[in-house]
Amino acid sequence: MRELVLASGNAGKLRELAEMLVPLGIVLHPQTSFAVSEAEEPFHTFIENALTKARHAARSTGLPALADDSGLCVNALGGAPGVQSARYAGEPRSDARNNQQLVATLAEFADKSAYYYSICVLVRHADDPQPIIADGSWHGQICADPRGSHGFGYDPHFWLPELGKTAAELLPAEKNTRSHRGLAMRALLQKLMEVK
Repeated sequence: MRELVLASGNAGKLRELAEMLVPLGIVLHPQTSFAVSEAEEPFHTFIENALTKARHAARSTGLPALADDSGLCVNALGGAPGVQSARYAGEPRSDARNNQQLVATLAEFADKSAYYYSICVLVRHADDPQPIIADGSWHGQICADPRGSHGFGYDPHFWLPELGKTAAELLPAEKNTRSHRGLAMRALLQKLMEVK
């Protein structure tokens, strides 16, 4: 397996995941390179949405497909925005509006704890009966004032107390060693090597 299609057009995800696959000699192509439309994500769980996206990309391209479904879960908000993280403030998607809404909604709560969650699913073909699945989480807190210029999404507001930084203040290599997506991808790659 030397080529995979990423079931996403998100440039931030592509960059992060492609860097992790380089040492294995695997090239990751965004589904937009094949004019694949985004899959519907009608489910309330990360796993169902990730599997749907992976199968859609594999069916549309004929290539093995990798999908990540991830989001920010805020404890005081009962896990919201969760699977709606990219669309928290509605359409069209906007990181700035999502962050504004999150900070405003969370202002009345004392508990600012939150975690990023990611689930990665790899299907070797569209009807793969045994997808390779791995997940990871990254715990922190939401801060009102944005800091940092790296990352994307909620990273400027995702405070890491043990580092004294937000996720957006971490260089990409450091973020990949700590992040929910990095943890999930390393676990998935380990599983991939075991089933070869």
